[in-house]
Amino acid sequence: MMLTDDIAVVMPEMILAVYAMVVLLVAVYTGKDKMAGLITNLTAVVMVGIASMIVFGGEGAQSAFGGAFVSDDFARFTKGFILLSAAGVLVMSQDYMKRHGMLKFEYPILIALSVVGMMIMVSAGDLMSLYMGLELQSLALYVVAAFNRDSVKSTEAGLKYFVLGALSSGILLYGASLVYGFAGSTVFTDIIAAAEGHIPLGMLFGLTMVIIGLAFKVSAVPFHMWTPDVYEGSPTPVTALFATAPKMAAMGLFARVVYDAFGNAIPDWSQIIALLSVLSMFLGAIAAIGQTSIKRMMAYSSISHMGFAMMGLAAGTVFGVQAMLIYLAIYVTMNLGTFAFIMSMERDGRPVDDISALNQYSSREPLKALAMMVLLFSMAGVPPMLGFFGKFAVLKAAVDADMAWLAIAGVIASVIGAFYYLRIVYYMYFGAENDDLLDRSTSLAQWVFLSVSAAIMIVGIFYQFGAEGFAAAAAQALVK
Repeated sequence: MMLTDDIAVVMPEMILAVYAMVVLLVAVYTGKDKMAGLITNLTAVVMVGIASMIVFGGEGAQSAFGGAFVSDDFARFTKGFILLSAAGVLVMSQDYMKRHGMLKFEYPILIALSVVGMMIMVSAGDLMSLYMGLELQSLALYVVAAFNRDSVKSTEAGLKYFVLGALSSGILLYGASLVYGFAGSTVFTDIIAAAEGHIPLGMLFGLTMVIIGLAFKVSAVPFHMWTPDVYEGSPTPVTALFATAPKMAAMGLFARVVYDAFGNAIPDWSQIIALLSVLSMFLGAIAAIGQTSIKRMMAYSSISHMGFAMMGLAAGTVFGVQAMLIYLAIYVTMNLGTFAFIMSMERDGRPVDDISALNQYSSREPLKALAMMVLLFSMAGVPPMLGFFGKFAVLKAAVDADMAWLAIAGVIASVIGAFYYLRIVYYMYFGAENDDLLDRSTSLAQWVFLSVSAAIMIVGIFYQFGAEGFAAAAAQALVK
């Protein structure tokens, strides 16, 4: 393949990377933060444009740079959601960041660069490109986690995320070196050929360490310890980003590695992922019950949701991957709306994340409370909300793969987790009277994201906007 053909395959990533670098230079040499709002909007528009180009402009499977980069239906599906969710976070967070003095020109640029890393992650066909994408994403996110320089909690969040992220990267690299030592190559197609018939013990150890490194990125138990502190300490828009695009990218990379490089060893890695799934579902559900901070609660909620997503991956089937992708698509949509609501929680112009502040909220903001209730019911998996069908899909995938025990564990964890979602509904509608009322500070963008995501949880029951068909094609492209 000629170099021009390789460049054509990676054109979406190149456009976004070049855009970020050009805007960085322009911002440095002009008005700097005076252009922050314009840059934020422009970055969101560019991301939506690239998402459209990827989803509607590509077909079939293509590879570039000797198999190090793969563009197929699976990559296109995950990239589309990564780009759209990141663009959504930028749009709905602009007013929040401006009001709190954090809208710097670096903010959208760092997010754009992290998205480039996420796009490379889900298209990785080689252990080296995998690591490059992972680190490009992580380095930018380390900075935005500590973006509120006046907050000790934000600085602490960035430092914790950096230290534990570096640890996970080291474990992943050591595992990758073991895999390379036994396979003689870093390319996934060569690794799967080397593991044909029998996977050597050393390569199995390497695979386990790679899975551990990836489990850190999806905040799976027992590698979740950074998540609650980082979610709570980061600025709320950054927390919204952590809960959406990086989760889709990390799970996409997870699936890419285990199927493209170790697709012949499904029984070996399936049991590891099933264990991570059970631990994540239960710890996330139980630990969230005692939380008083809504951001920490959402952190444990994300841990539990990643457990459900891994259930589909652990099934080791085409339908399992399809169910995982549908679940992630619904999860990202729910979180965009939920964090639009959390961003609007302010008192006297200061952010509030105490759940008790929502007491009797429905009497003052009935429409917002209704939209939030729909989202919370969907997160809890209450029928007939769309979230129920996401959970049903991964449970069915586990049962079809003769892992009924995993599905039963998922049902129990879902029942436990429903408590803390419904507790917020109780506070909003039946809580004690609260003298310290929240401000009416919802921006137009936040209100749109909240209402539209809630509407999707209802309308999507009848029509899933083509997501099911795209997810089926994506799963077929990955599981060969």
